[in-house]
Amino acid sequence: MKKLLTGNSAVSWAVLLCRAEVISAYPITPQTTIVEELSEIVADGRLRARFIRVESEHSALASVAAASASGARVFTATSSHGLAYMHEMLHWTSGSRLPVVMVNANRALGAPWNIWCDHSDSLSQRDTGWIQFYCQSAQEVLDTVIMAYRIAEEVLLPVMIMEDGFFLSHTSDVVDVPDQKGVDAFLPPFQPRFKLSPQDPHTYNLMADPSTFIRFKQEAQQSMEKAKKVITRVGREFRARFGRGYGTTGKVRLGDAEVVLLTLGTAASTALEVVDALRKQGQKVGLCRLRMFRPFPAEEVGRILSQAKKVAVLDRDHSLGAGGIVAQELKAALYGSAKRPRVYEFIAGLGGKDITPEDIGEIFEYTMSQSSPNGAPVWMGVKK
Repeated sequence: MKKLLTGNSAVSWAVLLCRAEVISAYPITPQTTIVEELSEIVADGRLRARFIRVESEHSALASVAAASASGARVFTATSSHGLAYMHEMLHWTSGSRLPVVMVNANRALGAPWNIWCDHSDSLSQRDTGWIQFYCQSAQEVLDTVIMAYRIAEEVLLPVMIMEDGFFLSHTSDVVDVPDQKGVDAFLPPFQPRFKLSPQDPHTYNLMADPSTFIRFKQEAQQSMEKAKKVITRVGREFRARFGRGYGTTGKVRLGDAEVVLLTLGTAASTALEVVDALRKQGQKVGLCRLRMFRPFPAEEVGRILSQAKKVAVLDRDHSLGAGGIVAQELKAALYGSAKRPRVYEFIAGLGGKDITPEDIGEIFEYTMSQSSPNGAPVWMGVKK
């Protein structure tokens, strides 16, 4: 059925359809309406789940991690400083190989105080062992939550799904909501291989000595690599059943593109309009949207960018002392390639500042006009 939903409401509908059994909630702008709507869904009996109200984001993740270890399908949501507050538990959840699914509504980290969108909150957690997806539309948010449970429960790693705060979380769009029967067929009940149970006792998180600890981390890395194939397969199965698919990257006008813009999230929607306009002017430009950031799709990105002469990376984030996080990841991925494009770095949209078509146009113009990068990111929208 078609419904007019915000990105946040699309998340709530997806969690309902996935029959989550334990939901923890601590409100933080701009994700608050996700858990508010889920509280209503649980209260009116549409979803039989334990809804846990906690005193902090750290406790929100701790409670669903414990429930997941007990064999329940779980969900929570957060944003910005809430995600940062969870940092310790992010490691514990992935290290315990728990298939937790969480949505993060991207929001800038202070100081100074800011409630608007950029990707610094989630990208700063890139090393915590969570699979990360970045969505472009409310439809993609709903579909990705459903796929995330299949992926997490197969590879035994947690999944974090990102939606741009306000740009996506609070913007309404028409969303095709699958029926419950179809989702049940795609996502059967969670059957954990191991769980905490008095009837079948197991112990989680024993002390690991140095010779054992490294093996646990190697196995987690192997599962992260395995996740690439699982994500592709689950995506194909989702497309076959529901008629929609996304892959790990979004590729537009790349056939003969000499200059490609690479970015995450909703900025890709604006970039597409600019790419089409420049194409009409005869410019050989294209767009690549990273949908999956962890595991980083290095092989695929290297392959699809191998024909380009230049890549402009639009980062809605910044790592102080290094530059754009996505640009750094891309350069590392391309380092060993025999054919690799020149990478131009751009920082834009921090703290919710609009990334306009004019900004995108300037990025393309700069990249096309400069024979080589100048070694430092270009900051867009900053008054000189």
